[in-house]
Amino acid sequence: MPAQKIETGHTDIVHDVSMDYYGKRVATASSDAMIKITRVSNNSTTQHLATLSGHRGPVWQVAWAHPKFGSLLASCSYDGKVIIWKEGNQNEWTQYRVFSEHKSSVNSISWAPHELGLCLACGSSDGCIFVYSARSDGSWDTKRIDQAHPVGVTAVSWAPPMVPGAIVGSGLLDPVRKLASGGCDNTVKVWKLCNGVWKMDSLPALQKHSNWVRDVAWAPNLGLPKSTIASASEDGTVVIWSVAKEGDQWEGKVLNDFKNPVWRVSWSLTGNMLAVASGDNNVTLWKEAVDGEWQQLKTDH
Repeated sequence: MPAQKIETGHTDIVHDVSMDYYGKRVATASSDAMIKITRVSNNSTTQHLATLSGHRGPVWQVAWAHPKFGSLLASCSYDGKVIIWKEGNQNEWTQYRVFSEHKSSVNSISWAPHELGLCLACGSSDGCIFVYSARSDGSWDTKRIDQAHPVGVTAVSWAPPMVPGAIVGSGLLDPVRKLASGGCDNTVKVWKLCNGVWKMDSLPALQKHSNWVRDVAWAPNLGLPKSTIASASEDGTVVIWSVAKEGDQWEGKVLNDFKNPVWRVSWSLTGNMLAVASGDNNVTLWKEAVDGEWQQLKTDH
């Protein structure tokens, strides 16, 4: 489909763009402290639906919850707050929940797979990751990974809920509860929930970057026999980490050196294609070949 230009109406830098489950609405986060929601359609028209104001600093990320929980959008900001917004009547949004446990900028948020319930992970410059889970009585359970990356957490991403190699539709007997995180210590870490406590699952931490890790993205596995994480760094590289089975060591392979900081990595729904956004204003698409080598598909400026 042809590229579509969206006039967001923001008055400052846009840091994040997130499309809802049905691909009908786009939420944008900006340094103007606002979140804008825009309707997009196939005929290239866009329509402004709502402006959400509540943060007191740049908004770094926005994330839609799965529609089975209603129309919910999470946002995180330099102001140290995470806000969950809820749509009541059409295009009427209220602050459903405000979390202010973090002591400094909240840089990344990620909703858990919907099979795990309504659950949000948040990473902050204070070094901690908070995981908020909705209870059936309307309250929220809070778990904290203290000093996950002591000099600051820059990115969080959930693992797929299925064990690698499981057949789709075989039932989630014991869904996987794991997180990947990246930080200002140049490392990627993997966390697992064990008996109600988050513990590091990748010892030692995954080290191949020479500068801040800016993003991590855990690939959907859809029955694939391995787990895969992509990490993007200020050092200009993207690393593909993979592990064949539980307990093995993660192996890291440099996908490419982009010669510019790499800001974001995002997987296709099938987990076999990776989009990379780098500091030279390019978005490149990569696919793994049969021999395990990664090939670039195309470039969008």
